[in-house]
Amino acid sequence: MLFGYSADPVVAAPWARLVNDLALEMCAGHSDRLRPLCQVPLQDVDRACAEVTRSMADGHVGVHIGSHVGGRNLDDPELVRFLYHCADEGIPVLVHPWDTMAGERMAAHMLRWLVGMPAETHLAILSLILSGAFERLPTDLRLCFAHGGGNFAAQLGRVDNAWRRRDLVRADCPEPPSSYVDRFHVDSAVFSDDALRLLVAVMGTDHVMLGSDDPFPLGEEQPGRLVRGSVHLASDQKEAVLGHNAVRFFDL
Repeated sequence: MLFGYSADPVVAAPWARLVNDLALEMCAGHSDRLRPLCQVPLQDVDRACAEVTRSMADGHVGVHIGSHVGGRNLDDPELVRFLYHCADEGIPVLVHPWDTMAGERMAAHMLRWLVGMPAETHLAILSLILSGAFERLPTDLRLCFAHGGGNFAAQLGRVDNAWRRRDLVRADCPEPPSSYVDRFHVDSAVFSDDALRLLVAVMGTDHVMLGSDDPFPLGEEQPGRLVRGSVHLASDQKEAVLGHNAVRFFDL
């Protein structure tokens, strides 16, 4: 996680360029199986747009961004402007939780990872749905949220219930939150077959892509093992999650 969003954009822009050029070098020797995602100085959207365009032209297949930037959720007008740029240029976007909500109550037992990260991703998704950002963004924006979308799938019924019952929740969101699940993808890094079954039921098979979160400390050590061993997915569904969806998403 090398975003550097807190740095001065004058420093962050060449840093992102350096990281992206090195990522291309790392993948160059294994181009049959490795493709890089770039990063951008998202605290300065003009610079971010320039860098993602440059990186895609050089060989990256998408951009990797954080779940928020300096306390601004993804529905921030400037961040939405970046997403517009990615949609206009057909650039896939992977959102990963970072700089998670934390404090003394989450200092122990990896609670920042176990509670903070799923909450961050859930917040990022709901910020786009409930703010009405998805109503304004192009429908062909390719957006994927890591870690199975965090808490989103498990709590979608609660969110729909709140939308039906509270004006405050639906003020900027004209349709039930569940109607927006076709606007983004999630990865399969949920580490439980029952959780994977729920994820596919909520998102649809064609909106779940293999994710391992490896080599982070809680990543799947044998990527794809959960999907391959699932007793709930048919063989064609497994093939879609294991590769076909990513080929389509990243236009490989």
